[in-house]
Amino acid sequence: MIALKRFVLLACLALPAQAQPQAWGWDDGTVPYVQTPMEIVERMLRMAEVKKGDHVIDLGSGDGRIVIEAAKRGATGLGVDLDGNLVKLATKNAKAAGVGSQARFEARDIFETDLTPASVVTMYLLPDFNVKLLPRLLKLKPGTRIVSHDGSIGDWPSDEKLEMRAPEKPVGVGGVSTVELWVVPADAGGTWTSEMPDHGGTWRFRVRQKYQMLDIDTSAQGRDLLVRNSRLRGEELKIVVTGVVNGHAWHHYFVGRIKGERVSGDVTISDGNVRKVLPWTATRAR
Repeated sequence: MIALKRFVLLACLALPAQAQPQAWGWDDGTVPYVQTPMEIVERMLRMAEVKKGDHVIDLGSGDGRIVIEAAKRGATGLGVDLDGNLVKLATKNAKAAGVGSQARFEARDIFETDLTPASVVTMYLLPDFNVKLLPRLLKLKPGTRIVSHDGSIGDWPSDEKLEMRAPEKPVGVGGVSTVELWVVPADAGGTWTSEMPDHGGTWRFRVRQKYQMLDIDTSAQGRDLLVRNSRLRGEELKIVVTGVVNGHAWHHYFVGRIKGERVSGDVTISDGNVRKVLPWTATRAR
């Protein structure tokens, strides 16, 4: 840790005065500020698809650049940082950018910050900090997007991951940054039953879930069918199933949204010649 401190100190001393004072931790549990390069900020916001109507919470907001750029896209935002001087700087920068009414900054501990209003959470913290946030992040509304610069979140696999060069990056080796996106998944676990009288009658989907990763067994007419693929992204559930139904081999593409104990959507059925779309609903038996 001493060597790391010396490295960070030297890196900070080499920066211009305005760039002095996120992504490194001292022994006391705080996270000194290191600026996120603007091209990484742009990529983070693009990956999270930040738009008008979103509310962005940036953990360790520094000079406010992520929240300010989000506000320029029509979002509102809150930046939190323990350093009161940085909060003042960020507030000043937001006013200068013309988004003072949309971008708010507070001196606050990230672990005492209410994240539930966020549709997007951004951060540039140590992985050790991120993993402590994991339980709270998973409790956010399904579909909430989380973007991290150079920091995984425990064993939660990201939905998207990008490595890109950032020559002006003040810390690290080779000027390479990793940007990762997670979409908070809905609760999909359990046994779901679907009635399709004209196509297989009663269908059952037995779903085991870890984060957004699913293991699904499917059956219809007492016959097990092959689940070729599945994806859960927020509330959206997609399942690809092949097998014999009504005495004929079919390919099924189920797409629906999970709302509590019900999935609603449609299923596209095809055999290479015939293609039809049927409504699909399923209910969960706990």
